[in-house]
Formats: sequence, structure tokens, C-alpha cells
Amino acid sequence: MLFPDYRPRRLRQNENFRRMIRETRLSVDDLILPLFSVEGKGVRNPIASMPGHFQLSVDNIVKEAMVARDLGIPAVMLFGIPDKKDPLATSAYAKNGIVQKTVRALKKKVKDLVVITDVCLCEYTDHGHCGVVQDGIISNDATLDLLARTALSHAEAGTDMVAPSDMMDGRVAGIRDALDENGFESTPIMSYAAKYCSAFYYPFRQAAESAPKFGDRRTYQMDPANSLEAIREVTMDVEEGADIIMVKPALACLDIIWRVREEIDLPVAAYNVSGEFAMIKAADKLGWLNGKQAMMESLIAIKRAGADMILTYFAKEAAKELNIDD
Repeated sequence: MLFPDYRPRRLRQNENFRRMIRETRLSVDDLILPLFSVEGKGVRNPIASMPGHFQLSVDNIVKEAMVARDLGIPAVMLFGIPDKKDPLATSAYAKNGIVQKTVRALKKKVKDLVVITDVCLCEYTDHGHCGVVQDGIISNDATLDLLARTALSHAEAGTDMVAPSDMMDGRVAGIRDALDENGFESTPIMSYAAKYCSAFYYPFRQAAESAPKFGDRRTYQMDPANSLEAIREVTMDVEEGADIIMVKPALACLDIIWRVREEIDLPVAAYNVSGEFAMIKAADKLGWLNGKQAMMESLIAIKRAGADMILTYFAKEAAKELNIDD
């Protein structure tokens, strides 16, 4: 079809035409709101690099979750920041740990909301790594039992879904076995399957107080230069029992989201991470772009790439915009 027989602008000339032929539609149903839980009461510590987000005590997490639910957001993702850290991350799987307490409060007080819990050790170790350190090396196999214990403790507290983000080999199988053997065969696993070692996590590490005290995470998080490896990682997690596959970060990995969507028939999640959020917020504050438009365009791009659900710090703002459109 060549000009002048085909004129694509014919169907762009007004908003109703544009709505009628729109190929990708973002919905509030696609959004998941990350939340940071800390000990105490009445705590609302601002996160400087993430405007509008806070470290929240359990009582305030409950309030924030109610706001999210009332906006139509179907799920929240919980990250915990404990009072005490140690080499074996014992607070991560403590019965009365911060995430476990938060889950119980949410399931008691906020109905019709899916509670997802991040399963990792970095927030709970005194060295800040996602696994057990032995002779200066992050030990994969020594970490697996602790991750399984953490996931099981979350399930026992009442979480609806666990989401391992550590990138240890074999952790999905270990978690699936632990859940099944203890009567939680119905608890799904959202696996951070293709998680890259990214510069875009920096604001999160401030928020979660989880920066490594030595070295970096390149021995277990993926090299941003690799894409075939992502498919191998994803395939392994599917075979081990993952129910949802996540790609992280999102905007820097739109090609990976697309490849995973093409090759895997499970639901695909994408994490629109803290640095991607912070860039837009900073540029908007400086007047360098329209933050609201950039937010919506970014989320549409993630959806267009193939994500079925998007974890994003924009969740509440986007929900408000989408609710207006409805």
C-alpha cells in the first residue's frame, strides 16, 4: 500500500479515531504498587530519590494499601527493612519479622487486595548481599534453604504470592518444594527470572537500605549485555515451577520482555524500577519534560513490549489517570 492510496493519517485525525484503532491498552488491572515496611508506629520516612514514596510502619502500610485498593490497583509488593541485620539474615524468616507482621495486618484489614512478598536476603544481611557469604564469596547452595524458609514464613503469615528476587540458581525449585511440603501448594511464585545487574536500582537500595557493603552483585545478577542468557534463566525457572516470570528492569529491557513474551506462555511481569521512576521525576521537576506524559508513555511501552503486569512506583499516579480516562 503506497501513498496516495493509503494515508495512515486518516485514522489519526481525532481522538475517537485514535481510540478505536489503539493496539495497546493500559489498565489499572496491570499495576502492582511496591511498598517499604519498617518497624515502629506512625513512621513515614520520605525516600529522597523517590518523591511520593516512603518507608512506612505497618499502620501506615495498611493505610497506603487501602488507598491503592480504592484506586483499583489489584496488588502490592512488600519489601521489609528490619531493625537488626546479621550474616544469615535471620530477620528474613523470623515468625514476627517485619514482612510477616505486615502481611498479617494487610490480610486482616485490607480486603480484595493481592499481597505479594519479595523473597530475598539483602535487606536482612549485615553485608547487604542476597546470599550467604563464605570466604568472601556469595554461596549459591548455602543460600537456598534460607530463601525457602523465608518464602515459607511469608506463606504462613498469609501472603498471596511470593516473589524470589535473589537470582540464586535453583531457588524456585527449593521454594516450590518447601511450599508444597507444608500445605501451600496453592501459593504461586512470581520469579524475578531475568534480573539484570543494573545501575537503575540505586534509589531502591537507598529505600531498602540494602546496598552491598563490599563488591557488587555481578556474580549472581545478569550481565546487561546478554539476552540469550535471559531465555535460559526464564526457561529454568519455568521448569522449576514458577507461575509468573518477571523481567527487571523494564525500560532498559523492553527487548527482553518482548522475547520472553514470544517464547514463554506464562504471565509476564516487568519491574519499572526505582531509577526509571526517579529519572522521570527529576526531569519533570527541572521542567525538562512533562512527567505525566512521560509516565504514561513509559508504562504503555512496557505493556506494548508484552508485559501482562507492571510493578511500578507510578502505580497510584497512573491509576488516577486511567480512572479519569474510564
